[in-house]
Amino acid sequence: MTNLNVMRVVWPAFLAACLLELVVFAVVDPAALASSDRPLGLSAQGVYTLAFFAFWAISAAACALTMLLLKTAAEVNGCPFKPQERPQGCPHPAGKA
Repeated sequence: MTNLNVMRVVWPAFLAACLLELVVFAVVDPAALASSDRPLGLSAQGVYTLAFFAFWAISAAACALTMLLLKTAAEVNGCPFKPQERPQGCPHPAGKA
């Protein structure tokens, strides 16, 4: 994956994680979170941090899946044509022109 494609995944995922963080913690108090009637043992800032990175990872996975689904068959499988018959934009299977 090129640097541009990485940025196409992580930047919208970062923005989505920011929005999710704002929405979720406008409703949920991190101090009220408990696991089987025991406190989590994390500070509010720790809960915010872990939640943000979880939201970011989930959003990045969704963005990466979108990038994968946007690929054409030729991009996924390589170009099945011989070099002299290859249409414009059809990549060589070995990645060479």
